[in-house]
Amino acid sequence: MLSERERERYKRQILLFGEDGQKKLKNAHIFIAGAGGLGSPVSLYLAVAGIGTLTIVDKDVVDLSNLNRQILHGERDIGKKKTVSAGETLRDINPDIIVNVIDSTIDEANVAHLVGSADGIVDAMDNYPTRYLLNETAQKKKIPLFHGAVRGLYGQATTIIPGKTPCFRCIFPKAPPKEVFPVVGVTPGIIGTVQANEVIKYLLHEGTLLTNRLFIWDGMESRAEELCIERNPACPVCGSGKGSLENKRIP
Repeated sequence: MLSERERERYKRQILLFGEDGQKKLKNAHIFIAGAGGLGSPVSLYLAVAGIGTLTIVDKDVVDLSNLNRQILHGERDIGKKKTVSAGETLRDINPDIIVNVIDSTIDEANVAHLVGSADGIVDAMDNYPTRYLLNETAQKKKIPLFHGAVRGLYGQATTIIPGKTPCFRCIFPKAPPKEVFPVVGVTPGIIGTVQANEVIKYLLHEGTLLTNRLFIWDGMESRAEELCIERNPACPVCGSGKGSLENKRIP
């Protein structure tokens, strides 16, 4: 049930999808991998929307160089664990939700346990090996993976539904070279908001998801495009479908 406080907090969105929709969000549990550039807008907008439980995993410490884009954190947080700072910010912004923060590196040994019984996984990472692990976990648990990535003023996003769409390995069969990539804060703001929007639509069963499509944002031209993507019948993870996509990759 929604409390009177929650009805007041969410009354503008209850106008859109009713109390039953808000209850769906309250009962949901979303796992967010990363509390950095993408994890910041994703977690903030899911928190204010009233997603009942957020689990956020990160291993890093807040650094001054993070602050041009990682809006969960401020200058007073420099030197803190990102999980500590993220938990404080999100609980302050919405004390009516549960925020679980885990200071850990996601690896093959712990990823399934960390995700637990979450209803979906948000890929807010900046490296492909971890993305591949999240993809495999989503496929095994049969829960969606909401992918986002940024580089400079460019970004991409897609929603992966096991058994229905290409998995992440279908779309990106090989990882690009590791690099320290440029980024300006507005880009993860845009892509992270797209990811949060996808999560909300999925939980509410509303609208059209970014399934079988790769959303491409070109901030230089202020233009959005999309690519149709297909499953790879030879994919080692999902192993069925009609094709594969090789495309410019954004770390």
